[in-house]
Parts: sequence; structure tokens; C-alpha cells
Amino acid sequence: MNRLLFGDNLDWLRKREIFPDAGVDLVYLDPPFNSNADYNVLFREASGEASQAQFHAFTDTWNWADAAQTFNDFIDTCPNAAVVDMMQALYSLLRASPMMAYLAMMAPRLVELHRVLKPTGSLYLHCDPTASHYLRMLLDGIFGPVNFQNEIVWKRTSAHSGSKRWGPVHDVIFFYSKSGQFAWNQIFKDYSGEYLESFYRYSDEKGRFRVGDLTGAGTRTGESGQPWRKVNPTETGRHWAVPNKILLDLFGKECASWTVGKKLDALDKQGLIYWPTKGRVPGFKRYLEGQAGVAIADVITDINPIGAQAQERLGYPTQKPQALLERIVAASSNKGDVVLDPFCGCGTTIHAAQKLGRQWIGIDVTYLAINLIKRRLSDAFGDDVQFEERGQPTDFGSAKELAGLDKWQFQQWALSLIDARPRTEGGKGADRGVDGALYFYESKDMREKILVQVKGGGVQRNDVATLLGDVNNQKFAAGILITLEKPSKPMRVEAAEAGRYTSKLWHDKDYPKIQLLTIEGLLNGTERVEAPPQLNPFAKAQREAKPEKQQEML
Repeated sequence: MNRLLFGDNLDWLRKREIFPDAGVDLVYLDPPFNSNADYNVLFREASGEASQAQFHAFTDTWNWADAAQTFNDFIDTCPNAAVVDMMQALYSLLRASPMMAYLAMMAPRLVELHRVLKPTGSLYLHCDPTASHYLRMLLDGIFGPVNFQNEIVWKRTSAHSGSKRWGPVHDVIFFYSKSGQFAWNQIFKDYSGEYLESFYRYSDEKGRFRVGDLTGAGTRTGESGQPWRKVNPTETGRHWAVPNKILLDLFGKECASWTVGKKLDALDKQGLIYWPTKGRVPGFKRYLEGQAGVAIADVITDINPIGAQAQERLGYPTQKPQALLERIVAASSNKGDVVLDPFCGCGTTIHAAQKLGRQWIGIDVTYLAINLIKRRLSDAFGDDVQFEERGQPTDFGSAKELAGLDKWQFQQWALSLIDARPRTEGGKGADRGVDGALYFYESKDMREKILVQVKGGGVQRNDVATLLGDVNNQKFAAGILITLEKPSKPMRVEAAEAGRYTSKLWHDKDYPKIQLLTIEGLLNGTERVEAPPQLNPFAKAQREAKPEKQQEML
């Protein structure tokens, strides 16, 4: 079952009914890096260009005041004594610093991720050099140094000038396994043009080929050391090394009993032995056709970062290329396996898992991320993807609970019910009554906006009057008030007296100047926005092929 979970990933990971021991095959996480930076979501204009408008997503800054209790609870309850000792040692070094606060946040999550992994499972942690050295120490303590498999370097940008230092152009991805029996599928990438020119320099009627050795180092006294076709490998301190796998593919098991000379004769008859014009030692022809390519290595330079105008770019901060996640998912999981991303952002891991036939679980603490993922899945897969949503409101009671717990997340969730774009950054932080907006065209070149406000608490008539004033003062075409409580009769009268506006482009149809919509009505489908067809200000994910037509990665 695919799942999309809204809320703190630590809270979810500790729910044993959702995450039992050893239930996940692969974990990829791209947590905040402790970079002390603000990250904004970029939107799209109708032309597809990146908008100047930006929405503040999160601040990657940590402080000890928020982390102290988490640290103390972890020290008291962590079952891994070695990890407890390590965290206490780190505290003696870092004290109550932002870095220690960051590690206090990461440690309990990594412990839980280790618990939920199957013995054949793996974890990939994506980070930058800001905290990578401390994170590796944590991972060594939790997974054991013996289960460290790779430190993968991804060149994430082509150029960076640094003041009195080398330009920082890479991220680090730590690859750990739960045990020595971890899943692994060898992945190959295409040969570069330079590689082909250097190694596949020969060709004949069968195609392009390179010349490999037919001999191995060291002399032998048996038949592999005997002369063949007047060529004696012993003279050069070597022996015949026949490619038995190729012979087995060509002739079957019967070739296992052949002498070395007969095997070499058979290869020569197939045109697979290269006889040089100079020198006496022949080689083996390895044709380009049929070769898998170059095995992936722990330095990744062939996957570019997402450009500002790339179609793949959805505008979410720290978005990673889908090709990078597809490579990780393909290498360390199999079809039907469960892939977990506890910091799923805009859902690149989920997209890759869905495309490659894996089950998936994504967790994020912001509703903006959840909404972007739902859009992405719908755009890319349509009705072919099914998943369970948990943690976000599905009825009036849970909506009211969210409004009481987190006003900001309630606002983002309510805006998503009508596909409104959240308020973007502007001015000095004052929202000027704008929580979100809907967009539509009134002519080929003129775009209009509908102001959206969300109220989770008590509402009254003057809220409608205030909305109308904000609409008129900021030159919006209309306004929508989404309320948790049902509007009173005076509110409805006030909205009706605001009048209507006429859309010339849409057949002179008129629409309410002010609309009152309730959470309950939007959830049960009895209420909807009355307005001209809206533009989608969010970037649209590229449509994926049907599963039966998707390329096999394994």
C-alpha cells in the first residue's frame, strides 16, 4: 500500500502499526542540511517561466532551546548504548550549538529508520559537507562501520566561486546497508564519446569492438601454458585465459570438457579473435553491441542539477534530479519493494519509486509539500497511481483539530481544497489580507486574480466587509472567504450586497464579487468556487508512460 503521511516523521516512524520492525526495503532521505539558510518555493507564470513570486517553505536553522528536550529524551530511551555514548561525546564537543541541535533532531530519526529496515534493506542519506562528517559518525554508530558501503559524491553544480577556498560543487550521499545480505542490482550507464573513441577503436563487418586479453599474468605448466597457433604465452610470462562465459553462451555446457586449444579454435571460427598485424599475441574481440555499458561509480558527474527553466523543476527547495533517484531506487530495490522517504519534499523519490514499480511511503511536515506531491502524481501518472493519505484532515472534526494545532498548516490545507496558490513573499511580512489567490484570464494578455482568505476561528459580518475592502483596495476581481464555521445570515447578506462582476472573455457571464465557502461544504462537495476557469500557477510534472511501456531499469 502506497502512503502519503502528513506530520512529523518521528511521530509517524514510532507508530508500530504503520512502521513495524523490518518492513521497509529502501530508505532515501534528503533532510535539511543545517545550512542556516531560508528556502523558498518558486511558482510558474502561465508562459511556463519561473515567477518572481516566491513562497517561504522553511528555514534550515536549528537552535538548542528547541532541541534540548529531544536530546534528553533520546539519551534516556535509545536502546543502542554506543549511540548514546556517541551523542554525549558530541555534546561535550559541540555543547548547546546549532550543530548539536541539528544532530539531536537527526539521531532519533536515524535510529527509527534503522529499525524499520529489512535485513536486506539499505539507507541512502543525502547531505552536503556542512554536517556530513557528524552524520557519518552517527550512521557508523547506528548501522555499524562494517555496513558502510559507499560515500557517493554527486556533482550538483558546475561552478562555484569561493572566497579563499575551493569552490563547493558537490553533495555527499552515504550508502549503508542493514546487513551484509543487502539487495543490489548492478546499474550501467552509457559509454561516453571519449570512452568509445579511446577503447572501441576497431571495427569489422560485425560492428565496433575493443581488444581484450586472451592471456592472464603468470605462467602455467598445464595446457593453458602450451603453445597455440605457434603462439607460446609462456615466453611472455603469461598463460591462456579463455573467456569461458562467452563460450558457454555460444556453445552450451558441452564446451566445459573441451581443451584450451579447442576453445580457442572455436572462438577463432566465430571471428572473435583479433590477430594483430604486429606482434604475435592475439586478443579477444569485445563488440560494443550487447555491452551493458559502464558500471555506476561513487562519483556521479553524468546527472546534472535541475536548471532554472528545466521542465522537471517543480519549484520546491532542494529538489533533486529524478534521474538520480531512479538510479538509487533501481540499484538498491526490486519491483514490489517498499521505498520510504521521510523528508519527501516535492516527491522525487516517490515519483521514481512509482515509475519503477515499487511501493512507497512519503512523509512531510508541511502541507505545501503534500499538496505538491499529489499534483505531481496526478500529472505524471493520472489514475494509474493509488495511495492512502493519512495525517491530514478528511472530515470536519479533523479539520477543526488541525486549525487548533497549527493555524499555518490549516491555512495551506484549506487553500489546497480550491487549488489556490498560497500567498507569496512580498513587502515586510504583512499579508495585507491575502492568504492565497486564484488566477484566470480576462483577455489574451490580461490576467485577473481572486483574493482568498482563510478563517479558522470565529467569523462575523465585518470579516466580509474587510475582505471586500481588501479586494477593492488591491484591485482583485473578487474575493473568497473559506471558513471553518458556518457563516451567519448577516455575513451572507453582506456578501450578496457586494454584487457581482462580469467576465467579458467568458461569454459575459457574471460571478459573485464575494463568495463564502465552508470547510465542511468543500469536503463533502456541496460547495465550489464560482469563477472563470482558473490557471494553474504550479509547475506541471511531465506525464509518464503507462507502466507496461516504461523502460525496465533492472
